[in-house]
Amino acid sequence: MKKYPIYNIQRFNCNSVNSDLYINTFKNHLIDHSFVEEPHRHNSYVLVFFTKGSGTHEIDFDVFTIQAGSMFFLQPGQMHHWNLSDDVEGFVIFYSQEMYNLYFGQKTIADYPFYSSVDNKPEMVFDVSESKAIFPYFESLIAETQSNQLLKQDKVMNLLDIIHIEIARKYSETHLHEAHSYNVKIKNFEVLLEQNFKTEKAPFFYASQLNITLKHLNRICNEMLQKTTTEVITARIILEAKRMLMDKKFTVNEIATELGYDDYSYFTRLFKKHTGMTPTDFRISKK
Repeated sequence: MKKYPIYNIQRFNCNSVNSDLYINTFKNHLIDHSFVEEPHRHNSYVLVFFTKGSGTHEIDFDVFTIQAGSMFFLQPGQMHHWNLSDDVEGFVIFYSQEMYNLYFGQKTIADYPFYSSVDNKPEMVFDVSESKAIFPYFESLIAETQSNQLLKQDKVMNLLDIIHIEIARKYSETHLHEAHSYNVKIKNFEVLLEQNFKTEKAPFFYASQLNITLKHLNRICNEMLQKTTTEVITARIILEAKRMLMDKKFTVNEIATELGYDDYSYFTRLFKKHTGMTPTDFRISKK
């Protein structure tokens, strides 16, 4: 059994036939699922809104402080865990990409800028007035899921989308570069990178696939992400290496091979250059 499992929605929604959506208050969520405080992943999108309490939330090795108004949005595969105070309250939602995209048709979950694996910022903090404005939508979601009213699914999906719209508006105010004309190229680069980072390390490959020059791709990455194309590719590789190192079933040599490095020593040097420690030392530090 994996030490750091990937949970599907059915794991939390065991009393429902719906394996594509899970909605709960955070307090009730913890009553039945205390194991979520241990490191784990989801194969779905995760949206969490805290209304009370404190603690920390570690997402892919970045630590965020939890407070009233904290909003987190995770993509499938991101590793995370909590350290929560006893008085924590809020809401938690899991949903599949397929369900969302099929329902809305012309709009997809990837259209929302806060779900970006290249430059993902998985946290925002809503101030008191903003929290007060968005809170009723979460309350309505809970009430609707507990009801058996006409057009229940339609109301649930549209409430969920309204929440996404509110997050997107605040996110765009905070991260203005998302509205830049380069955003389409960055999104396309993101898709290519997710598909190919284990086998394709050369920036030229991605530039050619995007039908632009490498100089132009570097310009886009520098302006949008404040990184070179090479740095973006390497950061994605290092993140995946960290995720795999958390799972003790892989040897470091196997991880190197899986990530496309036949030269184990080169992979070790690369990892140390970007993290300050060897893969083995990183693994030991996370015990």
